[in-house]
Amino acid sequence: MTDGARSARFFFVAGAVSAALAVAAGAFGAHGLRDLLTPERMATFETAVRYQTTHALALLLVGLLAGRGAAPRVLAWAGGLFLAGTVLFSGSLYALVLADAPWLGAVAPLGGAAFIGGWLALAWYGRRRLA
Repeated sequence: MTDGARSARFFFVAGAVSAALAVAAGAFGAHGLRDLLTPERMATFETAVRYQTTHALALLLVGLLAGRGAAPRVLAWAGGLFLAGTVLFSGSLYALVLADAPWLGAVAPLGGAAFIGGWLALAWYGRRRLA
């Protein structure tokens, strides 16, 4: 199996698993947390779910693009940044809400920066490689 095929499979599977986890988190929030959290904390949890869902789809896109042939390094960067952003942004917001640890909110901007970097890497790929 080529590096491009491995990369394609990894990012596609990571995106599908992340999407499944986002649906589970959303259901948990809607059915298990709604009566336990303040409206502000619930909104924070929902923001984490929304960003995880969006970037799970971005990972699927990276996987599909990498499967088109030789996957350039920029796609690996995009996928890696989307994964890092999900862990740092959504993960810190989930932990902030569930552990009642407001200091974790300081981690979220790092995840946001990773998301932005991932989108810029994907734009770079599109500019260079798509006809």
